[in-house]
Amino acid sequence: MSDLLGRLRGRGWRLTSQRRVVAEVLDGEHVHLTADEVHARAVGRLPEISRATVYNTLGDMVSLGEVAELAADGRAKRYDPNAHRPHQHLVCSGCGVIRDVHPDGDPLDALPADQRFGFAVAEAAVVYRGLCPACGTARDD
Repeated sequence: MSDLLGRLRGRGWRLTSQRRVVAEVLDGEHVHLTADEVHARAVGRLPEISRATVYNTLGDMVSLGEVAELAADGRAKRYDPNAHRPHQHLVCSGCGVIRDVHPDGDPLDALPADQRFGFAVAEAAVVYRGLCPACGTARDD
């Protein structure tokens, strides 16, 4: 059983065949699929699954806090099943590929107290941007 499926089952979330397929498609490391990509892969496993069901299931998983919704550079939202593992993201400015990264230290420590303007800061989202090896190589030609 996948980590995401296990977490959903542990919450008592009813795992219909459609929900199970969406969770299975999202399972893994460095998974950051768009809703359309999730739908395309889900159809390969369960041909009758509708786009609306995929969108609704993703929305439910985000509401439960089991999947994180990411928006990078004005592109389509992506869904990250590693919502329970603190991490940051490395985004390619060329093709949009996203990788999970785990830098040392707490990103909250990088914001000095005098720059918090009285906010009770609870979390930080850091995105590193650059070119992946494939895009960097293509531009060197």
